[in-house]
Parts: sequence; structure tokens; C-alpha cells
Amino acid sequence: MSDDVSWPQHELGKKLSNWGRWGADDQIGTLNFVTAEKRIAAAQLVRTGKIFDLSLPFDKNGPWLPDGWRFNPIHKMTLVPGDSAGAPDGCISADDMIIMGLQAGTQWDGLGHVGYGDRFYNDVPARAVNNFTGAAKNGYENVVKNLTTRGVLLDIARAKGVDRLEESYEITEADLLAAEERQGVRVGSGDVVLLRTGWMQWFHEGNKEQFNTKTPGPFLDTCRWIHDREIAALAMDQGNGEVWPCPIENSIIPFHQVVIRDIGLTLGEMFDLEELSADCEDDGVWEFLFTGPGLKVTGAVGSPVTPIAIK
Repeated sequence: MSDDVSWPQHELGKKLSNWGRWGADDQIGTLNFVTAEKRIAAAQLVRTGKIFDLSLPFDKNGPWLPDGWRFNPIHKMTLVPGDSAGAPDGCISADDMIIMGLQAGTQWDGLGHVGYGDRFYNDVPARAVNNFTGAAKNGYENVVKNLTTRGVLLDIARAKGVDRLEESYEITEADLLAAEERQGVRVGSGDVVLLRTGWMQWFHEGNKEQFNTKTPGPFLDTCRWIHDREIAALAMDQGNGEVWPCPIENSIIPFHQVVIRDIGLTLGEMFDLEELSADCEDDGVWEFLFTGPGLKVTGAVGSPVTPIAIK
């Protein structure tokens, strides 16, 4: 793809760019908005101690289809009790391993995951991501300590009066504002925003084919809202990270291009928001303490994560 302003996402990205905002060496982008004061305020949101696991299980029954370019996690035992039997004191032990891509399930896309024009976030050249170092700049390991903050769930499906959005529904800024108004909540600087489309229901119903195709999601209309509200990170309950198929002919994940490469946003996919959304609807509380550091893998361009919401 050419780095030509005729591509609408590139033109928009130039207007919303955070390059240099936190210095030439910045590698965490919008997670700079998560300050110590923000974390203290987020901790005060815990009232009942209710806890919600927002991840899918990391196992062979994960979201990917057999013929896909990603595969589900493979868990293997490397030591079982029978291997360690015979110790004088009767001790037995077990050990195991997992084989998986870092984007094999509930995940964060890091700032080295998507770019264009031979550049990643903050003018990092494409060659900084290579087979020797991984991501020599913008590695995911830089962001882990900033992924504890206030979380806000915006339930777009419920705001539209449905259990789940229709195929390829494009979430707009108007939808985000409508969800805020309905829920009586406002997204602020340093928040992690969770967008519920209801699409995760397809996975729970065993329909992986539907889960992986024609997903509803945000697109370019939401980018300015994300930028202006100073969102720290954005996550959703589907696997494409934006509306799919792409509305722009011959373009590839343009929403990723703007929010990751230009805005510097860490982007989450396949977060399971069903239990949390039901509880929020029941008690009317749509904000909570969010924590989801992921794995501190040096040079990674993303990470699996078990995100937690505490109310």
C-alpha cells in the first residue's frame, strides 16, 4: 500500500498523530495518559469486590478455524506425576508448556503490530521489527505497567436495543455518545474503553465461522473521539479489531493503521464482555478498576492477556 494522502486513513492519521507528543523516544503512546493519580482514582471504584475474567480460555478449543493463518494454543505436559515417582519422601510434581502465537486468543495489539509507509508509531522504521530482535522499538514489554486504570464498558449492542449487532455494522461516534448517555457514564483521559458488540455470543454458541467473519466494529469515524477523549487503550469482543470486511476498497485494516500507528493506541481483541455487561446492566455501574498487563515478552508486537474488571 502506498503512503499516499489519497488513502483516507493516512490523511486522517496525519491530523490525529501523537508522534513526538511524549518525546522522540516514547514507546507507549496513549498509555502515557495513565498517571499515578488516575490509578489511585481507579482503585476507589472497587465497592463490592465483584471480579470479572474477560478472557477466553487458552486451549485447543480457541477461536481460530483449522485452515486459518493463526492456530489455537497447544498445551503439553513436560513432566507428569509418574515421571517423578519414587522420591524418598513421596514427593510428586508436574510441569507443562504451551505453544501459541501471542495473538492466539484474548490479546493486545502492541505499537509494533501495524504501521504503513515503512513506519510504525512515533516514526520508528519498519526495519526495527526483525527476526533478530523482534520489535527493537515499540516492543510490548514497555506498556505492561500502564495497563491498570479505570475501565469503562460501552455496550453498543444494548444501546441499539439488540443482543448483538448485525453483520459488518460500523460503530460510529454517534453510537459511542449514545451509549454514554444511556449508561450515564463519560469516558475520560487515561481510561481503558471496552466496546461490546455482542459478537462473542457466536463463539459461545460454537459458531466459529460466524465469529470470524463480517464482524461489527469501529471505523474511521470513531478515531477523532478516541484521540480527543485521550483514551489509554481500546478493546472489543470480536477478533478483527474493526468493522469487517473493510469499507475502503483495497485497504487493509485502516482503523488499526490510524489508532496504532498514528495515535499510538494499544488495541485489544476477543475480550469476553458478556458476564460483565450483564452485571453492569443489572446494577447500572459501568465503570470499574481494570487490570490487564499481559506478558512481558521482550520485543513482542502483542500479547495474550487475562484482563480483569473489579467492581
